[in-house]
Amino acid sequence: MLSLIEAAGWPVWPIIFASIIALGIIGERMWSLRRSSVVPRDLLPRVLNEYKRSGVTQEMVIKLQQHSPLGRIFAAGLQNETSTREIMKESIEEAGRVITHDLDRNLTTLGTIAALSPLMGLFGTLVGMIEIFGSNSPAGSNPAQLAYGISVALYNAAFGILVAIPSMIFYRHFRAKVDALTIEMELQSLKLVEIVQGARAAANIKSEYSA
Repeated sequence: MLSLIEAAGWPVWPIIFASIIALGIIGERMWSLRRSSVVPRDLLPRVLNEYKRSGVTQEMVIKLQQHSPLGRIFAAGLQNETSTREIMKESIEEAGRVITHDLDRNLTTLGTIAALSPLMGLFGTLVGMIEIFGSNSPAGSNPAQLAYGISVALYNAAFGILVAIPSMIFYRHFRAKVDALTIEMELQSLKLVEIVQGARAAANIKSEYSA
């Protein structure tokens, strides 16, 4: 590996640095965007059972805020449980926008690396071409400098493409995953609003008849 880096010359170091950043982002996003940690399947039934049993409590809200991104959205909605349906939905939408921004974290950087890596490889290719032209002189060409220029040109182009392809693949994958998770959180939040507001309306009607 060191021999390849030496053959690619100094222009390859920005590409290597970008690849390390890309690997770090890919690993972090794969861990952070797990469906089980963002949108737990059993959270909505548990919240509804607790709500029916004891209503909205401060302890319940705090637990939800610390549980998961979906829990934070539920907590924002339940804090406005006594308000109108519109206000409850607005509070959920505001919390959802913040959480979506968090889910998108570092994806712009990954997309930038995917776009810039081929350009950095092209820059290395140009440096290699300069080395090739510099090997020619009136006294003749320098075979060692010519070979070095060719290796710099080719290796940098290859490394740039090698970094760009997986970066773009994972960028597109994570973007699609964030969109899917966002839609899932919206659907579950709407279910929560409908059930909570429906239960509150039924309780109000019951109290009016009993009065």
